[in-house]
Amino acid sequence: MPHFESPRLILSDPEGNIFDHPSLKLSGRSGTRFLLPHPSELVPLPKGSQLFTLPGRIPIGWDEEKRSFVSSEKVRLGEKEVECTSVAAFLPPGYIRTLLPATKLGPKAPTLPLWAYSAVGWKDGKFLATGLFIDPNPHWDPKYFGNDSLLKRKVHTFLSKSLRNRLFQQLSRCALEYHCFAAKNVFFRRWECPLPTSPSCNADCLGCISLQPSECCPASQERIHFVPTVEEVLGVALPHLKEAKDAIVSFGQGCEGEPLMQWRLLERSIRELRERTDRGTINLNTNGSFPDRVAKLCDAGLDSVRVTLNSPHLKFYKRYHRPRGYSFGEVVDSLVQAKEKGVYT
Repeated sequence: MPHFESPRLILSDPEGNIFDHPSLKLSGRSGTRFLLPHPSELVPLPKGSQLFTLPGRIPIGWDEEKRSFVSSEKVRLGEKEVECTSVAAFLPPGYIRTLLPATKLGPKAPTLPLWAYSAVGWKDGKFLATGLFIDPNPHWDPKYFGNDSLLKRKVHTFLSKSLRNRLFQQLSRCALEYHCFAAKNVFFRRWECPLPTSPSCNADCLGCISLQPSECCPASQERIHFVPTVEEVLGVALPHLKEAKDAIVSFGQGCEGEPLMQWRLLERSIRELRERTDRGTINLNTNGSFPDRVAKLCDAGLDSVRVTLNSPHLKFYKRYHRPRGYSFGEVVDSLVQAKEKGVYT
């Protein structure tokens, strides 16, 4: 078997310039362990990826001479010695990361926001990231979401016609400020349209991207602070279902809590949507905490359900989701209810 030459570790200087280390090899982290990436989990950095510097994080790489993982606080480049900061890749939709960047905390390291940081290195003139391509759906290709000037014009057009619809205003913020691909779809009238409805939640997930304790990491986005009316939901969802290509409308988004907390709103909205059109898919993303409510939404005309389940093992499920007032058994029952009613799960 031929010897595999590992990618080099990449670093950033204090000005944000990225370079590869002259000798250290790329390493990654899984849990508390430092690892060398397997060749099968290294992919050329996909289009639409971003490179982040990680403030206060000192990079760790593999020293082949010492046969150990070592940190690189400083490195000599030519005539000067520069301080090193870790670099991570943020992969586009369709990819799953396999290793975190291998780092150690420096003094006064800030808490980083919740993003999917992946280990990334340099070899043969290109970046290589630790990840796997798992979803070939072309609708999430970044090439469809890069025209910001056109998006701004479309948002302006939509808002000028729906001045009082708070849901359109929320989605415009998600599209323009948070760069949410699904929210952008709303204004291009295509594919999946998000329908956030719930400011409250009955779980306390460790990695919640819309609400975190003040002493913890910054949330990636601000949670919706109002409950839309049925009319506001229909104002967004109905024309999308009627006109969009491969139309999907989805309750349960990153900028909200748990949609089942607003199940009556969802039930009325789904019934009215299905009374007016049979086109497209009505989807629910949920923690599955109320099987009776899931059943009612299925009866109202729900087409598909995705239940968030980070682990089928009870102790790991509880550690991450930290449910408040519901059990793992009820989550399983929600899946059973949806399947028995013929809803895609």
